[in-house]
Formats: sequence, C-alpha cells, structure tokens
Amino acid sequence: MTAVAPSPWWRPTPASSPPVGEGLEPPGPSPQPDQGSGALAFRALMTFTFILLLAPQTFLPVLRPFRIALLAALVGITARVVDGLSGSRPLLGGREMALTAGLVAWAVITLPLSYWPGGSASFLLDVYFKAVAIFWLLANTVESQARLTKVAWLLTVISVPLSVTGIKNFLSGAFIADGSNIVRRIVGYEAGLTSNPNDLALMLNLILPLSVALLLAARSVRARVVLSAVVALQAIAVVVTFSRGGFVTLAAILALYVWRLVRRGRRAWAALALAAAVAGLTFLPSDYRARLATITDIDADPTGSAQMRWADNGAALSFVREHPLIGAGVGMNVLALNEVRGPAWTDIHNVYLAFAVDLGLVGLVLFLLLLRACLQKVRDVRRRTLAVPALRELWCLAGGIEIALLAFAVAAFFHPVGYNFYFYYLAGLAVAAGAIHGRATAAAETATRAVMARAS
Repeated sequence: MTAVAPSPWWRPTPASSPPVGEGLEPPGPSPQPDQGSGALAFRALMTFTFILLLAPQTFLPVLRPFRIALLAALVGITARVVDGLSGSRPLLGGREMALTAGLVAWAVITLPLSYWPGGSASFLLDVYFKAVAIFWLLANTVESQARLTKVAWLLTVISVPLSVTGIKNFLSGAFIADGSNIVRRIVGYEAGLTSNPNDLALMLNLILPLSVALLLAARSVRARVVLSAVVALQAIAVVVTFSRGGFVTLAAILALYVWRLVRRGRRAWAALALAAAVAGLTFLPSDYRARLATITDIDADPTGSAQMRWADNGAALSFVREHPLIGAGVGMNVLALNEVRGPAWTDIHNVYLAFAVDLGLVGLVLFLLLLRACLQKVRDVRRRTLAVPALRELWCLAGGIEIALLAFAVAAFFHPVGYNFYFYYLAGLAVAAGAIHGRATAAAETATRAVMARAS
C-alpha cells in the first residue's frame, strides 16, 4: 500500500464528498473570451486600470489633454454594450447589480433634498458614477478564470512601483510638508488613488490578498519566490506610510489568513505566521509605534488628528439621529458636519457613517447589503470550487477577493472612500468570479448530459 503524501499547505484540500453538481469539472479548456468579441472591452479595462493606478500622464504631460483614463473606460463600456445588444454576450444582472442600482437611484432621488444639490450632482458625475461604471465593466468583462488571473497579476505588478515609491520616499526623507515635524509622513505615489499615504496604504492592503491568491495558485518555485517578495514589499510599504488605519487593516488581513490556516488544520504554519508578525513588530520605527499607541489612547495623539476624527464620528452620529431617513445628500457630509460641530471642511473618515450622513439609514443599509452580497458570492464560489482541480485558480482568487473585501470592511472605519474605486473594483471582481463559476458549472453539466445521452 503506497502512502499518499499530504498536500502542501498552500494547496486546497478537496472535500471528501462535494454536493451534487459542485464537483463537476469542465470537459476541457473553455474558449478564451480574450480571443473573441469581448477582447476589446477587456483590453480597455486593463488599460484603464494601468492608467488609474500608475498615472502615466503625470510623467508624460503630453498625455494630459487626452484624458486617457476616460477614453479607455469609454472604449471598454461601449464595446461591452455593443456586444450585449448584439445578443452574443448577455449583460449580467443579479442581486449585486440590483443593490448597486438601488443605491445609485436613492442618491439621485434624494438629490433635490441635498444641502447643496449642485454639489451632489457634480459629486455623482465626477466620482460615484465613474466607480459604478467600472464595477459594471469588471463584472461584465472579466468572463473567464484566465481573465481574472490576468487582472490579479496586473494589480500585483502595479503594486511594485507603488510599494517601491513609498519605501524610497521613507528612506530618502521625502515627507509631507505640513509645517510640523511631530509625525513625519511620507509623500505617496503621484496618482489620484495613492497620493495620500493613508490612501497608498489602503490600496496596497487591498491588492495584497490578490497577490497572496496568486502565490497560493502558483505552480513554479520561481513564481512563488517572486510573489512572496512582492507581498513582503507591499507589507513593508504599508508600514512606512505610518497609517494607523493601514496597520489595523494589515493586522486584520494577517489574522484572517491565520484563521484560515487554523481551520484547515495547518496550525504550525499559523503559529509561524504569528511569530513572524510579532518579530516584525520589533523592527517598527519608534515614531510609528508611538503613533499606533494613539489608536487606543486617542488623547495622546500630538497631531490632534485622532481627537478630531473621534469628535467627527460623534458629530456624524448626532446628525444621523436627527436625520435618519434622508441625510445631507450624496457627498455632502462635509456640510452636515460643519452644521453640527462648526466649520472644519473635512470629510468623515468612516465609510459607514459617510453613507448614513449622506443618504440616511436607507443608503447605509443598501451599502451593507451590497457588501454582504459580494462576500456571499465569493464564499459560495470558494465552497463550490474546492473539489474542482480545473478551477483551482478560481478557488484561490475567490479567497483573495474575499479577504480583500473583508480588509475593506475594516479599513472603512478609517477612510472617506465609500464612493471611490477601491470597493467597487473588488465588488466587480466578486461578481465576475461568481459568473465565471456559473458558466463553468453550466458547461460541465451540459457535457455530462451529452455523455449520458450518448451512453443511453
């Protein structure tokens, strides 16, 4: 009798008896959408992602007048709509799309009641509609396991210059000039979503689980070594931002992976990960350790930012108690806070409170339902693909998307980014993962029925 060696810790452990229909494998390699009518839309999406995060127009000013990010997005959306209208590739619906549409509709319906209707309209056009459009494009364009992997690789590769820039700025002393040397914060990467060190930490934290997913799915030693180095680079870059929210989110990501290892019986690996994390704490700069201490001792923050944000949270809760249904209007939480605690002209650094202040409890509930639906989607994909070797990459990527969504749920307590691309990019990937699994299952069941028909 030959002993079977246990699978490495990074490999999925197949279920002993998957539910009927969930262990079906596709009969063979499925046609790659990259080579079909959806190629243009997908390439435009990838181009948009590259431009959004790396901002080449910053280094090549000649590109600025062309608004290349908008151009790429319009090409992708137009190409996908044309494909959908032709009937060759139907557009996705589903619960996540309905909830997003409901959230957008509520923002529009309450527009006339906004504290500044014109400002809310501009906010919808300049910020929120763009994020929702890319969410829709991702869900309808990332149509195969191969495409989902390509998106994860693109984000991972993009994270390298983001991380290197943050670390370089820390080592070279490129700090924000705010007139105070109490806490020195690095200059971020010069792009819309990463110029602030807090936003840079958020972006890297959201990409990190996707990089880990690629690491878990990697077959070659070289790929695992490279991806391990990239993940380490991302974590170091988060630390040098001196972002308190970034650190809490990074710790939450580690805790989630440790919990997964424990649940799969990999307690030794879990203990090793925790030991490495604790050892890493000793290398944190003393200034950063002092800054982290203000998370629990708010009054000890010499910059006053922790005290201000805590006071803003209280002001936001007071406003929501007085205006539970309608709110101040989308994007108008600044004006609402000014009304409650006096003019300071700062956003509420809490996604959940921002939705409640802007759109009332209706808006907050719709957002929470959307977040929950996306999490349920990828959890369902993970459960159903665990015992399907042909969909091993999808299993890993769904797990990475789930961790990234949970990381956002934690980071949302510290960032004013509820309407931006951060969440909606991940939500689009979650919906896409569910659709990919649905198509693979349908193809496998069709092939099985054909085989049974021939056999009979």
